[in-house]
Amino acid sequence: MKKILYLLLIISLVSCCKKAEDPPGDKVDSNDINVSILIDLSDRIDPKTNPNPTMEYFQRDIEYIKAIEKGFLNHIKTKRIITYNDQMQVFFNPEPSNPKINDFTKELKISFDQNTNKAYFNTVEKKYATLPSNIYQSAIKDGNYVGSDIWEFFKNKVNDYCIKEDHRNILFILTDGYMYHENSKFSEKTKTSYLTSKLVKSNNLTTSNFKTAFEKNNFGFVKANDNLNNLEVIVLGVNPEKGNPFEEAVIKEYWENWFKEMKIKKYQIKSADLPSNLEPIIVKAITGKN
Repeated sequence: MKKILYLLLIISLVSCCKKAEDPPGDKVDSNDINVSILIDLSDRIDPKTNPNPTMEYFQRDIEYIKAIEKGFLNHIKTKRIITYNDQMQVFFNPEPSNPKINDFTKELKISFDQNTNKAYFNTVEKKYATLPSNIYQSAIKDGNYVGSDIWEFFKNKVNDYCIKEDHRNILFILTDGYMYHENSKFSEKTKTSYLTSKLVKSNNLTTSNFKTAFEKNNFGFVKANDNLNNLEVIVLGVNPEKGNPFEEAVIKEYWENWFKEMKIKKYQIKSADLPSNLEPIIVKAITGKN
């Protein structure tokens, strides 16, 4: 009888120790989100260089940003105030020389915590209703398009700027899909840190079998980061140059392979469609709901 009691006692102690040592599980709270928006301020937004009679591309960007803000606030509203722990911010790389644009960006950096009052929702809505338009109008009026060094952003800044521990991190990139900046233009064998329509042509990626040529020659972007599995990326505004019916597919091939090499598990790459078509996709990407 004593042996049985001792055995039960030992089993009980082992069981308690095992429970105490069990890992707490995944630390990331998917209900806490950190949303970043990286804007490509190259001449792609110039209505003179790249006009679109249906809806100018800079106007599409503005509406995309409003949709991101809508999805973000919708998510916050599903939470109890005591659980608020969410952020949203806008980035450029490099930063524009125009101080006004940088001031607007600072205003668009917002955060919610348990001390946030309900009036802050209206403040955020007002900021995102006006400031994005001010950014684009200032950039267009200035006419000094600094471009966007997206490759360098992923190499040196994305970890610090867009990834917050214990959060679900979502990065929206507003770009036409081409990647170029003179400060980080280089190649490693057949891979490059940039993508232009001229490069697509020189690599002979202009026919229906472009994927075969792509894989055979190991084309693509040079890997900029090693492990971004805690980052989700949504590219909005892909706008291929006319003349090559396969240009858009080639652009997406570059981006998809790049994301996979950097171990980004969740990503979407969307064309420069009308905001009314993309809004449900944008909102769902943030909230998981239509």
